[in-house]
Amino acid sequence: MRRLRSGWRIFRRSRQGMVGLIILTAFLLLAVVGPLIVGPLNRVASFQQLQGPSLEHLFGTDRAGRDVLVTFVNSSQVSLMVGILASVLSMIIGAAVGIVSGYTGGRTDTTLMRITDFFYVLPTLVLAVVLAAVLGPSLINVIAVIAISSWAGTARIIRAQTLSIRERAFVARARAYGAGDVRVMIRHVLPNVFSLILANTTLTVGSAIFLETTLSFLGVGVRDTFSWGRMLEESFDAGALTLGLWTWFVPPGLAVVLVVLAFTLIGQAFDEILDPRLRSREQGGDDGGTEGLGGLMPAFAEPS
Repeated sequence: MRRLRSGWRIFRRSRQGMVGLIILTAFLLLAVVGPLIVGPLNRVASFQQLQGPSLEHLFGTDRAGRDVLVTFVNSSQVSLMVGILASVLSMIIGAAVGIVSGYTGGRTDTTLMRITDFFYVLPTLVLAVVLAAVLGPSLINVIAVIAISSWAGTARIIRAQTLSIRERAFVARARAYGAGDVRVMIRHVLPNVFSLILANTTLTVGSAIFLETTLSFLGVGVRDTFSWGRMLEESFDAGALTLGLWTWFVPPGLAVVLVVLAFTLIGQAFDEILDPRLRSREQGGDDGGTEGLGGLMPAFAEPS
């Protein structure tokens, strides 16, 4: 609890982190409360098609006669859910591979790293498009596609940290007490890399949302419901730009940019928490670098 309070104090001093948190909170409220205010998504045509903004329809209507504002608000749930769930799944895969590879070493390390390198060198977008086309454009498949195409970078980062942690005294002590490899990895290695996993997750969420938007825009994304990416795809197909229906494509496009920016700012703030040297540069060297999660990481798993 003390470490959480210490980390929150450092986070509050980060202007970019607080800006990102405010933006993200606003969109989370939009996703949770918005549908209760504007109503559920219209599945069939309800109004005249391709209307411009009016008092009755603030964002106008699309080519199927759906209210664009209602679609936009309900789409926020899908876009945020895809980004967060895909990032969490990606972090689980990457962290598991990185910890096992870095801790066990030997042939296991070599095999896992060659697999990781294979996924790492492949263009993420190309791999995601191919997988989405093969698996099909459903919500679950899109989440799996993003996770499968995004875990390799995390695995390499976690492996590098695990290589350092496995040489520390408390790990050797745990082995001497008879702890098995699985227990050491879960009880001692994982807590020491968890803050790094958390920081990396915040950066991956933004990338996942952007990737989902790109997949939907290319026509291989979510098809069983609406997301911001699908709104952009439909507005492009309908020629919303030439028709002057800017409220159809500007809100989802701007939302994607702001959410990605929010997670990026939060991720950079976490970097400052985990690395005291970054805080020292930001504060002109006044911070001694002993406060925060970065300086306290070894204490998570140090046996008493």
